Amino acid sequence: MGKSPDKRAVLIAGPTASGKSALALQIAREQDGVVVNTDALQVYGVLRLLTARPSEVEMSEAPHRLYGVVSPAVRFSTGDWSRVAAEVIAGEAGRVLIFVGGTGLYFDALTTGFADVPEVPGEALAAAEAEIAGLDREERGRLIEARDPLMAVRLTAPDPQRVVRALAVLIATGRSLASFQDEGKRGLLDGFVLERIVLNPDREVLRQRIARRFESMFEHGAVEEVRALLSLGLDPSLPVMKAIGVPEIAAMLAGELGEAEAVERAVIATRQYAKRQRTWFRNRMADWNWIES
Repeated sequence: MGKSPDKRAVLIAGPTASGKSALALQIAREQDGVVVNTDALQVYGVLRLLTARPSEVEMSEAPHRLYGVVSPAVRFSTGDWSRVAAEVIAGEAGRVLIFVGGTGLYFDALTTGFADVPEVPGEALAAAEAEIAGLDREERGRLIEARDPLMAVRLTAPDPQRVVRALAVLIATGRSLASFQDEGKRGLLDGFVLERIVLNPDREVLRQRIARRFESMFEHGAVEEVRALLSLGLDPSLPVMKAIGVPEIAAMLAGELGEAEAVERAVIATRQYAKRQRTWFRNRMADWNWIES
């Protein structure tokens, strides 16, 4: 499909605390654009500070979409985000869309798309889990090679999650997951003129920003956010319960950690997360425009 000059989008990726939101807001002001959240945790309510969502003042300066719109009690998947992002794209026709965040899979959904795999029913998933129960890595490899040789070639590391996924799709549909993956895919922004940016701060500068930002979060209400979240009695396995800062502050509130140690652990966890993000971007976005920030 040819690209239309009337359909423009700016994609801004980068590690946490790299200045993505500020750049997105600047572009939105200058180009009368719409900022669209492309971060897996900023979609959730309650944790405005800990997920570094834009402030109310910032959100009043340009239209912002998909921030704080999902209940923390929900498991919001990449597929869910793709669905609502598609609705935003359709609803903002003619405007410059600025997608900003740190979740690599969301950018994949925008640029390359995902295979259209039918939803797998719970009984198929349970059957697949039963098949691999007790198997070690080599045994899982042999199992998937016997059951689905097409996927076996792609599963160079036959970890339980990937093997279960492949088997469940096979059980539910009678087709290899590989066959779905090979079908034509289109990203949500197919036909758009795209500007792709990765913000890339100096490592030491980013380390300092992360420490200052979390200390500021802690001082300005992060503890109260976590206390409010814990009061909901949510399943601890939910994504929002694992957000950086939540386990550390929860442990502090339970008397298991002191304040200084909780802050230190959260800062370390954030730095480790930023490192993983950088690795993803280097591997998947090497041809984007990398900007020192």
